[in-house]
Amino acid sequence: MNYFVYMLKSLGKQSVTYVGYTNDLKKRINLHNTNRGAKFTRGRKWKLIYKEKLDSKKEAISREYYIKKNRTFRNKIKKNLK
Repeated sequence: MNYFVYMLKSLGKQSVTYVGYTNDLKKRINLHNTNRGAKFTRGRKWKLIYKEKLDSKKEAISREYYIKKNRTFRNKIKKNLK
């Protein structure tokens, strides 16, 4: 089964990012945007800005952890949007 690691950017005045993993990207983003996703994401609307396809859940969790902890990488992704 394939998994995705993804980064979302909130829409609005103060933009923040969120990193997660899932095996159904479309469904997961829909959950975030309907206030049924992770607690942190509730009350905001989100836009997908990055995704990466991985072969296993273990790889996805490891990659998610790396991206969450690596501010330089996250900022680089945000900067490439402009």
